[in-house]
Amino acid sequence: MFSFLKNKKTIESPFSMIGVDMHSHLIPGIDDGAQDLEDSVNMISKLRELGFTRIITTPHTYKEYYPNTSEGILEGLKLLKSRLQELEVDMEVEAASEYFVDEHFAELLENRDLLTLGKTNYVLIEISFFGAPPNFEDYIFQMGLAGYQPVLAHPERYSFYANNFRKYQRLVDLGCALQINALSLTGRYGSLAMKTAEKLLKNEMVTFFGTDCHNMGHANQIYQLGQSSRWKKYKDYPFQNKMLFK
Repeated sequence: MFSFLKNKKTIESPFSMIGVDMHSHLIPGIDDGAQDLEDSVNMISKLRELGFTRIITTPHTYKEYYPNTSEGILEGLKLLKSRLQELEVDMEVEAASEYFVDEHFAELLENRDLLTLGKTNYVLIEISFFGAPPNFEDYIFQMGLAGYQPVLAHPERYSFYANNFRKYQRLVDLGCALQINALSLTGRYGSLAMKTAEKLLKNEMVTFFGTDCHNMGHANQIYQLGQSSRWKKYKDYPFQNKMLFK
């Protein structure tokens, strides 16, 4: 069924210079991303076609909805890598997590039980779309004390920040890196998220680029972004994704 995936060469694409996708949901059956191994393989094959050569997939860790553990994520990664090897899909895949910042996250932080991105101390975090935790800055500070560096996922999607742009600079000043989503630049999340992503890029406040790919619909939209004139404005932006494996 997957024979067309074997030995498929990576083609030159607008995402080749980024190289590493550091935000996706490709481990099957553990969150709102890939539902089975076939989903996973199809998405990974598409990302490879788009020019990505390494993936750090980041399933949600959110106790209320996706109570994943480090052990469970790594076990899922093991099964996924085994399937990729069987199908001779040439893609290096590792795993971290996208942690929802709440009391459960505080426990994980206290126990130093966080999966980091690649070979670094970066940890991908997200917050509620309705508002940041009142003690969010303290979480950032505590992460630093514990030896971690936070990366806030898709900050452009948080309208409570987008409507007060200075708050982004405050996060950066506190040591929180920002990661924008590819799909924000397509308008998928609305005009405010798209305009905010563009403004963050214009002000050189973004450190990382992620697909946040959950399904083939996302992957196909990212392909369309890569062919667009909008992406041509940003393809030479100094995203730091490749440093995650240095």
